[in-house]
Amino acid sequence: MNRILIVEDEDRIASFVEKGLRANGFTTTVVGDGDAAYEYAVTGGFDLVLLDIGLPGRDGFTVLRALREARVTVPVIVLTARDSVRDTVAGLEGGADDWMTKPFRFEELLARVRLRLRTAARAPEVTVLRTGELSLDLRTRRARAGTRTVDLTAREFVLLELFLRHPGQVLSREQILSHVWGYDFDPGSNIVDVYVRALRKKLGPERVETVRGMGYRLPG
Repeated sequence: MNRILIVEDEDRIASFVEKGLRANGFTTTVVGDGDAAYEYAVTGGFDLVLLDIGLPGRDGFTVLRALREARVTVPVIVLTARDSVRDTVAGLEGGADDWMTKPFRFEELLARVRLRLRTAARAPEVTVLRTGELSLDLRTRRARAGTRTVDLTAREFVLLELFLRHPGQVLSREQILSHVWGYDFDPGSNIVDVYVRALRKKLGPERVETVRGMGYRLPG
Protein backbone atom coordinates (compact mmCIF):
# COMPACT_ATOMS: atom_id res chain seq x y z
CA MET A 1 0.00 0.00 0.00
CA ASN A 2 1.53 3.33 -1.06
CA ARG A 3 2.11 5.98 1.59
CA ILE A 4 1.46 9.60 0.64
CA LEU A 5 2.38 12.72 2.61
CA ILE A 6 -0.09 15.57 2.08
CA VAL A 7 1.37 19.00 2.88
CA GLU A 8 -1.48 21.51 2.89
CA ASP A 9 -2.38 24.24 5.40
CA GLU A 10 -5.98 24.68 4.23
CA ASP A 11 -8.01 22.12 6.19
CA ARG A 12 -10.78 21.94 3.58
CA ILE A 13 -8.40 21.05 0.77
CA ALA A 14 -6.34 18.69 2.91
CA SER A 15 -9.48 16.81 3.98
CA PHE A 16 -10.78 16.64 0.40
CA VAL A 17 -7.51 15.18 -0.91
CA GLU A 18 -7.03 12.82 2.03
CA LYS A 19 -10.53 11.35 1.80
CA GLY A 20 -10.19 10.79 -1.94
CA LEU A 21 -6.81 9.09 -1.66
CA ARG A 22 -7.88 6.87 1.23
CA ALA A 23 -10.97 5.84 -0.70
CA ASN A 24 -8.62 4.69 -3.46
CA GLY A 25 -6.49 2.56 -1.16
CA PHE A 26 -3.65 4.89 -0.22
CA THR A 27 -2.27 5.45 3.28
CA THR A 28 -2.04 9.17 4.05
CA THR A 29 -0.46 11.56 6.54
CA VAL A 30 -1.37 15.26 6.62
CA VAL A 31 0.84 18.10 7.86
CA GLY A 32 0.15 21.82 7.62
CA ASP A 33 3.48 23.69 7.69
CA GLY A 34 6.83 23.61 5.96
CA ASP A 35 8.94 22.56 8.93
CA ALA A 36 6.77 19.51 9.63
CA ALA A 37 6.73 18.70 5.92
CA TYR A 38 10.51 18.47 5.81
CA GLU A 39 10.74 16.48 9.07
CA TYR A 40 8.28 13.88 7.81
CA ALA A 41 9.45 13.67 4.20
CA VAL A 42 13.14 13.32 5.03
CA THR A 43 12.54 10.09 6.99
CA GLY A 44 12.06 8.20 3.73
CA GLY A 45 8.78 6.77 4.98
CA PHE A 46 6.65 7.98 2.06
CA ASP A 47 6.26 6.96 -1.58
CA LEU A 48 5.04 10.37 -2.77
CA VAL A 49 4.56 13.92 -1.44
CA LEU A 50 1.79 16.33 -2.38
CA LEU A 51 3.27 19.73 -1.54
CA ASP A 52 1.51 23.09 -1.28
CA ILE A 53 3.67 26.16 -1.94
CA GLY A 54 2.06 28.77 0.33
CA LEU A 55 2.84 27.23 3.74
CA PRO A 56 3.43 28.68 7.22
CA GLY A 57 7.10 28.61 8.20
CA ARG A 58 9.19 27.37 5.29
CA ASP A 59 7.33 27.70 1.99
CA GLY A 60 7.02 24.79 -0.40
CA PHE A 61 9.88 25.94 -2.64
CA THR A 62 12.23 25.96 0.37
CA VAL A 63 11.05 22.54 1.55
CA LEU A 64 11.49 21.05 -1.92
CA ARG A 65 14.98 22.50 -2.32
CA ALA A 66 16.01 21.21 1.12
CA LEU A 67 14.74 17.71 0.34
CA ARG A 68 16.63 17.53 -2.95
CA GLU A 69 19.80 18.89 -1.33
CA ALA A 70 19.45 16.12 1.28
CA ARG A 71 19.27 13.61 -1.60
CA VAL A 72 15.67 12.68 -0.84
CA THR A 73 14.36 11.40 -4.17
CA VAL A 74 10.68 10.83 -3.27
CA PRO A 75 8.36 12.01 -6.10
CA VAL A 76 6.82 15.42 -5.34
CA ILE A 77 3.67 16.84 -6.92
CA VAL A 78 3.22 20.54 -6.20
CA LEU A 79 -0.30 21.80 -5.49
CA THR A 80 -0.62 25.57 -5.63
CA ALA A 81 -2.91 28.50 -6.31
CA ARG A 82 -0.06 30.15 -8.22
CA ASP A 83 -0.48 29.67 -11.95
CA SER A 84 2.27 31.85 -13.45
CA VAL A 85 4.75 30.29 -15.84
CA ARG A 86 7.60 31.58 -13.67
CA ASP A 87 6.34 29.69 -10.60
CA THR A 88 5.75 26.53 -12.59
CA VAL A 89 9.28 26.62 -14.01
CA ALA A 90 10.75 27.40 -10.57
CA GLY A 91 8.98 24.41 -9.06
CA LEU A 92 10.00 21.98 -11.76
CA GLU A 93 13.59 23.22 -11.84
CA GLY A 94 13.65 23.02 -8.03
CA GLY A 95 13.01 19.28 -8.16
CA ALA A 96 9.23 18.86 -8.44
CA ASP A 97 8.05 15.92 -10.54
CA ASP A 98 4.70 17.48 -11.44
CA TRP A 99 2.66 20.64 -10.87
CA MET A 100 -1.09 21.16 -10.40
CA THR A 101 -2.87 24.49 -10.10
CA LYS A 102 -5.81 24.90 -7.72
CA PRO A 103 -8.67 24.40 -8.12
CA PHE A 104 -8.25 20.94 -9.62
CA ARG A 105 -10.42 17.89 -10.16
CA PHE A 106 -9.61 14.99 -7.90
CA GLU A 107 -9.72 12.55 -10.82
CA GLU A 108 -6.84 14.38 -12.50
CA LEU A 109 -4.83 14.46 -9.27
CA LEU A 110 -5.39 10.73 -8.79
CA ALA A 111 -4.21 10.00 -12.32
CA ARG A 112 -1.03 12.01 -11.79
CA VAL A 113 -0.36 10.33 -8.43
CA ARG A 114 -0.66 6.89 -10.00
CA LEU A 115 1.57 7.91 -12.93
CA ARG A 116 4.31 9.22 -10.64
CA LEU A 117 4.20 6.09 -8.50
CA ARG A 118 4.47 3.85 -11.57
CA THR A 119 7.39 5.92 -12.89
CA ALA A 120 9.19 5.70 -9.54
CA ALA A 121 8.60 1.94 -9.38
CA ARG A 122 10.33 1.48 -12.75
CA ALA A 123 13.50 3.23 -11.56
CA PRO A 124 16.51 0.92 -11.09
CA GLU A 125 16.41 -0.55 -7.61
CA VAL A 126 19.38 0.18 -5.36
CA THR A 127 20.51 -3.02 -3.65
CA VAL A 128 23.68 -1.79 -1.91
CA LEU A 129 23.93 1.47 0.05
CA ARG A 130 27.45 2.79 0.49
CA THR A 131 29.20 5.68 2.22
CA GLY A 132 32.98 5.59 2.45
CA GLU A 133 34.12 2.18 3.71
CA LEU A 134 30.69 1.37 5.13
CA SER A 135 28.13 -0.51 3.02
CA LEU A 136 24.83 -2.32 3.50
CA ASP A 137 23.50 -5.04 1.21
CA LEU A 138 19.69 -4.76 1.19
CA ARG A 139 19.27 -8.31 -0.11
CA THR A 140 21.53 -10.24 2.29
CA ARG A 141 20.89 -7.69 5.10
CA ARG A 142 24.59 -7.69 5.95
CA ALA A 143 26.87 -4.72 6.49
CA ARG A 144 30.53 -4.30 5.68
CA ALA A 145 32.81 -1.98 7.65
CA GLY A 146 36.10 -1.90 5.79
CA THR A 147 37.01 -5.56 5.25
CA ARG A 148 34.75 -6.89 8.00
CA THR A 149 31.33 -8.42 7.39
CA VAL A 150 28.85 -7.55 10.13
CA ASP A 151 25.61 -9.34 10.98
CA LEU A 152 22.78 -7.08 12.16
CA THR A 153 19.53 -7.57 14.04
CA ALA A 154 16.34 -6.48 12.26
CA ARG A 155 16.20 -3.13 14.07
CA GLU A 156 19.90 -2.47 13.60
CA PHE A 157 19.47 -3.11 9.87
CA VAL A 158 16.60 -0.58 9.55
CA LEU A 159 18.52 1.99 11.61
CA LEU A 160 21.70 1.64 9.54
CA GLU A 161 19.69 1.80 6.32
CA LEU A 162 18.15 5.08 7.50
CA PHE A 163 21.60 6.56 8.21
CA LEU A 164 23.02 5.36 4.89
CA ARG A 165 20.13 6.87 2.94
CA HIS A 166 20.89 10.25 4.56
CA PRO A 167 24.69 10.48 4.88
CA GLY A 168 25.97 13.65 6.48
CA GLN A 169 22.49 14.61 7.65
CA VAL A 170 21.58 15.03 11.32
CA LEU A 171 18.62 12.82 12.22
CA SER A 172 16.74 13.67 15.41
CA ARG A 173 15.71 11.01 17.91
CA GLU A 174 12.08 11.69 16.96
CA GLN A 175 12.78 11.07 13.26
CA ILE A 176 14.62 7.85 14.05
CA LEU A 177 11.89 6.67 16.42
CA SER A 178 9.13 7.28 13.88
CA HIS A 179 11.00 5.52 11.05
CA VAL A 180 12.40 2.51 12.92
CA TRP A 181 9.84 1.92 15.67
CA GLY A 182 6.68 3.72 14.54
CA TYR A 183 4.85 6.79 15.77
CA ASP A 184 3.21 4.99 18.69
CA PHE A 185 6.54 4.32 20.44
CA ASP A 186 7.21 6.20 23.69
CA PRO A 187 9.10 9.38 22.73
CA GLY A 188 10.70 9.46 26.19
CA SER A 189 12.39 6.12 25.64
CA ASN A 190 16.18 5.84 25.30
CA ILE A 191 15.84 3.00 22.78
CA VAL A 192 17.47 5.07 20.00
CA ASP A 193 20.58 5.66 22.10
CA VAL A 194 20.76 1.96 22.96
CA TYR A 195 20.68 0.91 19.31
CA VAL A 196 23.15 3.58 18.22
CA ARG A 197 25.58 2.24 20.83
CA ALA A 198 25.00 -1.27 19.47
CA LEU A 199 25.78 -0.10 15.91
CA ARG A 200 28.95 1.64 17.08
CA LYS A 201 30.07 -1.51 18.87
CA LYS A 202 29.65 -3.55 15.68
CA LEU A 203 30.79 -1.02 13.07
CA GLY A 204 33.26 1.15 14.97
CA PRO A 205 32.75 4.11 17.32
CA GLU A 206 33.52 6.68 14.61
CA ARG A 207 30.74 5.47 12.29
CA VAL A 208 27.88 7.38 13.95
CA GLU A 209 28.45 10.86 15.36
CA THR A 210 26.47 12.46 18.18
CA VAL A 211 25.38 16.03 17.43
CA ARG A 212 24.67 17.41 20.87
CA GLY A 213 21.12 18.60 21.39
CA MET A 214 20.08 17.56 17.85
CA GLY A 215 20.55 13.84 17.23
CA TYR A 216 22.90 11.57 15.29
CA ARG A 217 24.72 11.74 11.97
CA LEU A 218 26.53 9.29 9.73
CA PRO A 219 29.58 11.18 8.38
CA GLY A 220 29.10 11.68 4.65
